[in-house]
Amino acid sequence: MSIKIRLSLIMTAFAVTLLSINTVLSFFTTRDNLRKDSEANMMVTAKQIALAVEQSRSVYEYIKNGTDPTNTRDFIEETLRMTSPENITQESMRANDNLLEITGISPARFEQDQTLIFGTYQYKNDPLIVSRARLALQKGATLLYETEIDGKRVLDSFIPIQPQYKEPYVIRIISSYEPISSAISKHMLSQLSISIVLLQIVIFTSYILAGKLIRPVQHILMKISSLSAGDFDTRMELYRKDELGQLAQQIDTMADSIGHYMTVLRRKNEENQLMKEHLESIINQTADAIHVTDLDGNVLRVNTAFEELFGWSSEEIVGSRLEFIPPFLSDEREGWSKEIWRNRPFVLTETVRLRKDGSEVHVSISESPVYDEAGLIVAFISISRDMTEHNKMEELLRRSEKLTTVGQLAAGVAHEIRNPLTTLRGFLQMQQRTKSINQMHTDIMLSELDRINLIVSEFLILAKPQAVLFEIKDVRFTLGDVISLLDSEAHLHNIEFQAHFSSSPILVHCEENQLKQVFINVLKNAMEAMPYGGKITLSLTEDNGREAVIQVIDEGEGIPKERLERLGEPFYTNKEKGTGLGLMVTQRIIEGHKGKMTIDSEVGKGTVVTITLPRVTEINKPEDVTTKKSLA
Repeated sequence: MSIKIRLSLIMTAFAVTLLSINTVLSFFTTRDNLRKDSEANMMVTAKQIALAVEQSRSVYEYIKNGTDPTNTRDFIEETLRMTSPENITQESMRANDNLLEITGISPARFEQDQTLIFGTYQYKNDPLIVSRARLALQKGATLLYETEIDGKRVLDSFIPIQPQYKEPYVIRIISSYEPISSAISKHMLSQLSISIVLLQIVIFTSYILAGKLIRPVQHILMKISSLSAGDFDTRMELYRKDELGQLAQQIDTMADSIGHYMTVLRRKNEENQLMKEHLESIINQTADAIHVTDLDGNVLRVNTAFEELFGWSSEEIVGSRLEFIPPFLSDEREGWSKEIWRNRPFVLTETVRLRKDGSEVHVSISESPVYDEAGLIVAFISISRDMTEHNKMEELLRRSEKLTTVGQLAAGVAHEIRNPLTTLRGFLQMQQRTKSINQMHTDIMLSELDRINLIVSEFLILAKPQAVLFEIKDVRFTLGDVISLLDSEAHLHNIEFQAHFSSSPILVHCEENQLKQVFINVLKNAMEAMPYGGKITLSLTEDNGREAVIQVIDEGEGIPKERLERLGEPFYTNKEKGTGLGLMVTQRIIEGHKGKMTIDSEVGKGTVVTITLPRVTEINKPEDVTTKKSLA
């Protein structure tokens, strides 16, 4: 329903209400006026009857006591009949059809059962007639009652009469209510006709006025519809000084603001769309596999590289849980979750994942949380890089480096071996000429052969891959075995070992014999750096529970800075009988154990060798205890 119709209906309803109130008030006013007129007429009638009664009484007394002998009896009776109250009441009733009964009542004679003075008493209302008559005499005013007697609606009037020097009485007049009802009906019909005509005029006028009042609102609504459709250049064009004019001005101001903001928003949206397309292009064109998961592990999105790497299409995997972690790495997911929920920005590791066909692929995975505006984690983004080709290239590079190293060693080995071979050739030629064996020459020759064997053995350890058995060992016992092995030799050189080990187990994943070789090489270097004896301190601690830290601190002569930088180069040594390969082999073994070694030295104070190895905190599976690996 439109506002115009509603406004017209409201005005019509208001008019109907006013007309209804007017009709009701007119009804009661007309009824009261008619009753007053009826009461006045009946009072006049009663006064006339009362006067006639008094005249009748006077005539009656005059005739009764009269001395005129000419008055005949018939004349007297006719005169008394014509002036009697009954005749007057009958004549009054004949003259007015609405008068039903006229009765003269004397309340004082009620006890003598002589209540009626004149008239008839056909319209009886015994319980109330005497009380109402007495009330009228007490008040000295006419009482008018609208009542129903014998099923007929009438007006029951009591008019008090108080003659001089005589007993007061009441004239009761019963009149029909029909004239009043008829007059009221005619008046109400006339009033209703006038109201209907006025209502029609009001409806027509209200509809026209409502249309005129609502026309500016309709204009505003039409302009607002244009605004809602996106036409922010439209204007109200409503020049008024009332509230509607102010509303139109405010709407124009709002349209200007919205138009400006929409222009800015449209530009920002275009920029965001371009950025989104750009990012999507980058994500889809990148060679790394990217997938996004929710907190329950369900995949939200993948890129093209993910589909190519793992074999699942976007339609297959989005919305489902990605199960691509091998069974032997089932605990890896839980460990990652702990790291991420500790507010680490990302987790990076190299691991193994399963393709759709069940085959394994070596990947480097970086996982990071995605936060919302409140700083809460809402998703995880994982970037996987296929490491297959990378590992192949690394292996080729490692082999290339190894060949380079072997090439460097070859020249050194040729140089180192040439000297003892020259010695052997000289002694053999001498024995060939002398044709005799000299024991001292034989001992020198065997010593030179041992030197050649030592050079070749260390060269093979460095250059030739060896199959080794990795196990989880407590490095405290491994280092203790080496100390026990070298303790006797240390005492011969007046050297004392002082060990400071952790009270709790420190487990590492290692090949124990190679680790012993590392410790032997480091301790022997320390012993050889202390020709006058002293103390070698060995400490074994843990760093943040993740690494085992071994330190060997000697009290030797120290190493100059320029020599410290060259340690580990092939055949670089300052020992008289050294090969320069021991420290290089030691570093390679430590690298094979994913550890690192640092050397700090100060001339005159000693040297500190620090070896750091990854620590094993838990043993979950048999695979963690023993593994096969190729170490170069």
